[in-house]
Amino acid sequence: MPETLRYAVLMLAAGVGIPILAALNAQLGARIASPTVAAVVLFCVALIGALAVMLLTQGPAGFARLPGQPWHLFLGGCLVCFYVLSVTFIAPRFGVGNAVFFVLMGQMLSAAAIDQFGLFGAIVRPITLMRGAGIGCMAFGLFLIQRA
Repeated sequence: MPETLRYAVLMLAAGVGIPILAALNAQLGARIASPTVAAVVLFCVALIGALAVMLLTQGPAGFARLPGQPWHLFLGGCLVCFYVLSVTFIAPRFGVGNAVFFVLMGQMLSAAAIDQFGLFGAIVRPITLMRGAGIGCMAFGLFLIQRA
């Protein structure tokens, strides 16, 4: 399997997992009457999974290189926390489809800006007319599936 196709399949699987994560954690938060406890449990399970993968693949050597890294590189954890807490709280009230719809819209807009300006060290991929039209079509498609 070509590398590009392998990456696409893995990211498709990650995308499939986002609404499942939202639905499962929203249900857990509702059942225990605490979206925040459900988020903590999710992070604990995720930590155990990430530690297992780390130990099975490259080991903990990367921890030694953490000191001295720019502080802003650690903000990703805050963004994951914000996503999990917000979707766990909002999905049962707003619907998983609606919550994920707006998450996808936000992802499309921020990804386009990151690519356009090469933010955070990303490869610069300008928003051409074709890319802009594609993003617009995706946004319109997301809008249409919410209206059905």
